[in-house]
Amino acid sequence: MMTMFLWLVLLPQNQQERLQGASCDGSTAVAARQPAKPPAPGKKTSDDRLFFALPNFFTLENAGDAPRLAVAEKFKTTARGAFDPIQVAFVGIQTGITQAQGQTGSYGAGVEGYAKLLAVRFADGAIENFMTRAVMPSLLHEDPRYYQKGSGGFRRRTYYAVSRIFVTRTDSGANRFNFSEFLGSASAAGISAYSYHLPQDHNLVSALGIWGTQVGWDILSNWLKEFWPDMRRRILKQHAGSVTAPGETEFK
Repeated sequence: MMTMFLWLVLLPQNQQERLQGASCDGSTAVAARQPAKPPAPGKKTSDDRLFFALPNFFTLENAGDAPRLAVAEKFKTTARGAFDPIQVAFVGIQTGITQAQGQTGSYGAGVEGYAKLLAVRFADGAIENFMTRAVMPSLLHEDPRYYQKGSGGFRRRTYYAVSRIFVTRTDSGANRFNFSEFLGSASAAGISAYSYHLPQDHNLVSALGIWGTQVGWDILSNWLKEFWPDMRRRILKQHAGSVTAPGETEFK
Protein backbone atom coordinates (compact mmCIF):
# COMPACT_ATOMS: atom_id res chain seq x y z
CA MET A 1 0.00 0.00 0.00
CA MET A 2 2.84 2.38 0.86
CA THR A 3 4.47 1.86 -2.54
CA MET A 4 1.21 2.44 -4.39
CA PHE A 5 0.53 5.61 -2.40
CA LEU A 6 3.92 7.16 -3.13
CA TRP A 7 3.77 6.16 -6.79
CA LEU A 8 0.38 7.77 -7.32
CA VAL A 9 1.11 10.94 -5.35
CA LEU A 10 4.50 11.61 -6.82
CA LEU A 11 3.75 10.52 -10.40
CA PRO A 12 4.06 13.47 -12.81
CA GLN A 13 0.70 14.96 -13.69
CA ASN A 14 1.03 14.34 -17.43
CA GLN A 15 1.63 10.63 -16.85
CA GLN A 16 -1.40 10.48 -14.58
CA GLU A 17 -3.52 12.09 -17.28
CA ARG A 18 -2.43 9.50 -19.83
CA LEU A 19 -3.18 6.69 -17.38
CA GLN A 20 -6.57 8.17 -16.62
CA GLY A 21 -7.39 8.64 -20.27
CA ALA A 22 -6.46 5.07 -21.02
CA SER A 23 -8.87 3.77 -18.36
CA CYS A 24 -11.88 5.96 -19.09
CA ASP A 25 -13.43 3.47 -21.52
CA GLY A 26 -14.37 1.01 -18.77
CA SER A 27 -17.36 1.20 -16.50
CA THR A 28 -15.11 0.88 -13.46
CA ALA A 29 -13.27 4.07 -14.42
CA VAL A 30 -16.57 5.91 -14.80
CA ALA A 31 -17.60 4.90 -11.30
CA ALA A 32 -14.19 5.76 -9.87
CA ARG A 33 -14.46 9.31 -11.13
CA GLN A 34 -17.11 10.00 -8.52
CA PRO A 35 -15.14 11.49 -5.59
CA ALA A 36 -15.78 10.52 -2.00
CA LYS A 37 -17.07 13.76 -0.53
CA PRO A 38 -16.11 15.00 2.93
CA PRO A 39 -18.79 14.51 5.56
CA ALA A 40 -21.60 17.04 5.35
CA PRO A 41 -21.81 19.64 8.14
CA GLY A 42 -23.09 17.95 11.25
CA LYS A 43 -22.23 14.43 10.11
CA LYS A 44 -20.41 12.43 12.74
CA THR A 45 -18.58 9.78 10.69
CA SER A 46 -17.54 9.17 7.09
CA ASP A 47 -18.45 6.77 4.30
CA ASP A 48 -14.97 7.09 2.77
CA ARG A 49 -12.71 4.15 1.92
CA LEU A 50 -8.92 4.15 1.61
CA PHE A 51 -7.95 3.22 -1.94
CA PHE A 52 -11.70 3.12 -2.67
CA ALA A 53 -11.85 -0.15 -0.72
CA LEU A 54 -10.65 -0.28 2.91
CA PRO A 55 -13.01 1.18 5.56
CA ASN A 56 -12.10 4.72 6.60
CA PHE A 57 -15.23 5.58 8.54
CA PHE A 58 -13.61 7.37 11.50
CA THR A 59 -11.81 9.95 9.32
CA LEU A 60 -13.24 13.45 8.89
CA GLU A 61 -11.90 15.70 6.14
CA ASN A 62 -11.83 19.44 6.85
CA ALA A 63 -14.48 18.97 9.50
CA GLY A 64 -13.21 21.37 12.15
CA ASP A 65 -15.52 20.56 15.03
CA ALA A 66 -17.95 17.68 14.70
CA PRO A 67 -20.91 16.59 16.83
CA ARG A 68 -20.05 14.37 19.76
CA LEU A 69 -20.09 10.61 19.19
CA ALA A 70 -22.33 8.68 21.56
CA VAL A 71 -21.04 5.45 23.08
CA ALA A 72 -23.34 3.38 20.85
CA GLU A 73 -22.02 5.21 17.78
CA LYS A 74 -18.41 4.46 18.71
CA PHE A 75 -19.19 0.75 18.93
CA LYS A 76 -21.40 0.71 15.83
CA THR A 77 -18.84 2.46 13.61
CA THR A 78 -16.04 0.23 14.91
CA ALA A 79 -18.05 -2.90 14.17
CA ARG A 80 -18.95 -1.57 10.74
CA GLY A 81 -15.29 -1.29 9.82
CA ALA A 82 -13.99 -4.41 11.59
CA PHE A 83 -16.51 -6.74 9.96
CA ASP A 84 -16.61 -5.03 6.57
CA PRO A 85 -16.29 -7.71 3.83
CA ILE A 86 -13.45 -5.88 2.12
CA GLN A 87 -11.56 -5.57 5.40
CA VAL A 88 -11.98 -9.30 6.02
CA ALA A 89 -10.80 -10.05 2.46
CA PHE A 90 -7.78 -7.79 2.96
CA VAL A 91 -6.73 -9.75 6.06
CA GLY A 92 -7.26 -12.94 4.08
CA ILE A 93 -4.97 -11.76 1.30
CA GLN A 94 -2.28 -10.74 3.79
CA THR A 95 -2.51 -14.16 5.40
CA GLY A 96 -2.25 -15.88 2.03
CA ILE A 97 0.91 -13.93 1.20
CA THR A 98 2.40 -14.90 4.56
CA GLN A 99 1.63 -18.56 3.94
CA ALA A 100 3.06 -18.41 0.41
CA GLN A 101 6.28 -17.08 1.90
CA GLY A 102 6.40 -19.99 4.33
CA GLN A 103 6.12 -17.78 7.42
CA THR A 104 3.16 -19.45 9.15
CA GLY A 105 5.40 -20.85 11.90
CA SER A 106 3.75 -23.38 14.20
CA TYR A 107 0.34 -22.85 12.61
CA GLY A 108 1.36 -25.24 9.86
CA ALA A 109 0.73 -25.33 6.13
CA GLY A 110 -2.29 -26.12 4.02
CA VAL A 111 -5.89 -25.07 4.56
CA GLU A 112 -5.83 -25.79 8.28
CA GLY A 113 -2.72 -23.67 8.89
CA TYR A 114 -4.15 -20.84 6.77
CA ALA A 115 -7.46 -20.89 8.65
CA LYS A 116 -5.73 -20.77 12.05
CA LEU A 117 -3.45 -17.91 11.08
CA LEU A 118 -6.34 -16.01 9.45
CA ALA A 119 -8.43 -16.34 12.62
CA VAL A 120 -5.56 -15.08 14.78
CA ARG A 121 -4.82 -12.08 12.53
CA PHE A 122 -8.46 -11.12 12.20
CA ALA A 123 -8.97 -11.36 15.95
CA ASP A 124 -5.85 -9.28 16.63
CA GLY A 125 -7.09 -6.48 14.39
CA ALA A 126 -10.71 -6.58 15.52
CA ILE A 127 -9.89 -6.61 19.24
CA GLU A 128 -7.40 -3.77 18.84
CA ASN A 129 -9.94 -1.72 16.89
CA PHE A 130 -12.64 -2.22 19.53
CA MET A 131 -10.30 -1.44 22.40
CA THR A 132 -8.81 1.74 20.87
CA ARG A 133 -11.91 3.09 19.09
CA ALA A 134 -14.85 1.96 21.20
CA VAL A 135 -14.11 0.53 24.65
CA MET A 136 -11.40 2.92 25.90
CA PRO A 137 -12.81 6.04 24.17
CA SER A 138 -16.16 5.30 25.83
CA LEU A 139 -14.66 4.76 29.27
CA LEU A 140 -12.27 7.72 29.02
CA HIS A 141 -14.63 10.06 27.11
CA GLU A 142 -12.23 10.43 24.17
CA ASP A 143 -12.98 10.96 20.49
CA PRO A 144 -11.69 8.08 18.30
CA ARG A 145 -12.03 10.00 15.02
CA TYR A 146 -9.09 11.23 12.92
CA TYR A 147 -9.47 14.90 11.97
CA GLN A 148 -7.48 15.46 8.78
CA LYS A 149 -5.27 18.54 8.81
CA GLY A 150 -5.48 18.97 5.03
CA SER A 151 -3.22 22.04 4.80
CA GLY A 152 0.49 22.78 5.05
CA GLY A 153 3.53 21.05 3.64
CA PHE A 154 4.37 17.36 3.59
CA ARG A 155 6.57 17.39 6.70
CA ARG A 156 4.09 19.42 8.74
CA ARG A 157 1.21 17.14 7.83
CA THR A 158 3.30 14.02 8.45
CA TYR A 159 4.22 15.36 11.89
CA TYR A 160 0.55 16.05 12.59
CA ALA A 161 -0.50 12.54 11.49
CA VAL A 162 2.11 10.86 13.69
CA SER A 163 1.32 13.15 16.62
CA ARG A 164 -2.32 11.99 16.63
CA ILE A 165 -1.08 8.71 18.09
CA PHE A 166 -0.07 10.69 21.18
CA VAL A 167 -2.69 13.46 21.15
CA THR A 168 -6.44 13.05 20.80
CA ARG A 169 -9.61 15.02 21.38
CA THR A 170 -11.92 14.47 24.28
CA ASP A 171 -15.67 14.25 23.77
CA SER A 172 -15.84 17.89 24.84
CA GLY A 173 -13.36 18.97 22.13
CA ALA A 174 -10.22 19.52 24.24
CA ASN A 175 -6.84 18.02 23.37
CA ARG A 176 -5.05 15.60 25.70
CA PHE A 177 -2.76 12.56 25.73
CA ASN A 178 -4.22 9.69 23.72
CA PHE A 179 -4.84 7.25 26.56
CA SER A 180 -7.23 5.23 24.39
CA GLU A 181 -4.51 4.40 21.87
CA PHE A 182 -1.92 3.18 24.34
CA LEU A 183 -4.15 1.60 26.97
CA GLY A 184 -6.39 0.11 24.28
CA SER A 185 -3.60 -1.37 22.17
CA ALA A 186 -1.77 -2.65 25.26
CA SER A 187 -4.95 -4.33 26.53
CA ALA A 188 -5.60 -5.85 23.11
CA ALA A 189 -2.03 -7.16 22.91
CA GLY A 190 -2.36 -8.74 26.35
CA ILE A 191 -5.64 -10.41 25.41
CA SER A 192 -4.13 -11.69 22.18
CA ALA A 193 -0.87 -13.00 23.60
CA TYR A 194 -2.31 -14.69 26.69
CA SER A 195 -5.47 -16.24 25.22
CA TYR A 196 -5.73 -17.53 21.63
CA HIS A 197 -2.11 -17.23 20.43
CA LEU A 198 0.05 -20.35 20.56
CA PRO A 199 1.03 -21.50 24.08
CA GLN A 200 4.70 -20.71 23.47
CA ASP A 201 3.68 -17.10 22.81
CA HIS A 202 1.96 -16.62 26.18
CA ASN A 203 4.62 -14.28 27.52
CA LEU A 204 5.46 -10.62 27.90
CA VAL A 205 7.82 -10.55 24.93
CA SER A 206 5.05 -11.76 22.62
CA ALA A 207 2.60 -9.23 24.05
CA LEU A 208 5.08 -6.38 23.55
CA GLY A 209 5.68 -7.51 19.98
CA ILE A 210 1.96 -7.51 19.22
CA TRP A 211 1.55 -4.12 20.89
CA GLY A 212 4.43 -2.57 18.92
CA THR A 213 3.08 -3.94 15.64
CA GLN A 214 -0.39 -2.56 16.32
CA VAL A 215 0.87 0.91 17.23
CA GLY A 216 3.06 0.89 14.13
CA TRP A 217 0.10 0.06 11.93
CA ASP A 218 -1.92 2.84 13.58
CA ILE A 219 0.83 5.35 12.79
CA LEU A 220 0.87 4.24 9.15
CA SER A 221 -2.92 4.35 9.08
CA ASN A 222 -2.95 7.96 10.29
CA TRP A 223 -0.43 8.93 7.64
CA LEU A 224 -2.52 7.35 4.90
CA LYS A 225 -5.67 9.01 6.22
CA GLU A 226 -3.98 12.39 6.11
CA PHE A 227 -2.81 12.13 2.50
CA TRP A 228 -5.48 9.88 1.01
CA PRO A 229 -7.65 12.85 -0.15
CA ASP A 230 -4.65 14.17 -2.12
CA MET A 231 -4.07 10.83 -3.75
CA ARG A 232 -7.77 10.52 -4.50
CA ARG A 233 -7.75 13.87 -6.31
CA ARG A 234 -4.75 12.75 -8.35
CA ILE A 235 -6.44 9.48 -9.24
CA LEU A 236 -9.66 11.23 -10.21
CA LYS A 237 -7.76 13.76 -12.32
CA GLN A 238 -9.29 16.76 -10.63
CA HIS A 239 -7.67 20.09 -9.93
CA ALA A 240 -7.26 21.12 -6.31
CA GLY A 241 -9.19 24.35 -6.84
CA SER A 242 -12.31 22.55 -7.99
CA VAL A 243 -12.55 20.07 -5.13
CA THR A 244 -10.59 21.58 -2.25
CA ALA A 245 -12.59 22.86 0.66
CA PRO A 246 -11.79 26.28 2.15
CA GLY A 247 -8.54 26.19 4.09
CA GLU A 248 -7.28 23.02 2.38
CA THR A 249 -4.22 22.97 0.13
CA GLU A 250 -3.16 20.45 -2.45
CA PHE A 251 -0.30 18.14 -1.44
CA LYS A 252 2.98 19.10 -3.09
